Amino acid sequence: MGMRLAVFSDIHGNTLALDAVLADIATYGGVDAYWVLGDLAAIGADPVGTLERLAQLPNARFVQGNTDRYLVTGDRPFPSIDDARSDPVLLPRVVEVAQSFAWTQGAIEATGWFDWLSAPPFEQRVGLPDGTRVLLTHVAPGLKDGPGIHPAHTDERLGRMLDSANADLIVVGHTHWPLVLLR
Repeated sequence: MGMRLAVFSDIHGNTLALDAVLADIATYGGVDAYWVLGDLAAIGADPVGTLERLAQLPNARFVQGNTDRYLVTGDRPFPSIDDARSDPVLLPRVVEVAQSFAWTQGAIEATGWFDWLSAPPFEQRVGLPDGTRVLLTHVAPGLKDGPGIHPAHTDERLGRMLDSANADLIVVGHTHWPLVLLR
């Protein structure tokens, strides 16, 4: 029998959804390993509960998503304060983002999860038993942010994004679009 994997990402602090996914996995007899592709805690109501559950997964590999990076580095997504200075219409969005990330950052730091969330790399390479070379990443090969891989990209653009990955299988999250590309 082959290896049974659970692959998911973009939990965003939503323990209700994570619990549902983990329960579904259990109804099918579990898995041999988990590949968790980032954006674990930010934006949702229960960032700490999410990290507690994820840390208990056996045989789990994690990669850091862009929102995980924002939490541990203090970087922020678009729009920046400078963007809002140039276009004041963006100011409410800057404030909303700052408040959301500050609240989540405080919860993670206060409960001791900062180092754990800081630890995953932004890419991991895995060799499968049949020799398949796998790249796990959140956004796209070599990228920590940006639009990611999604259906709106042309074949040419996807080719540029994927050709240098040096992998037979590339697994990403980020866009919240289910998509399978075969080349």
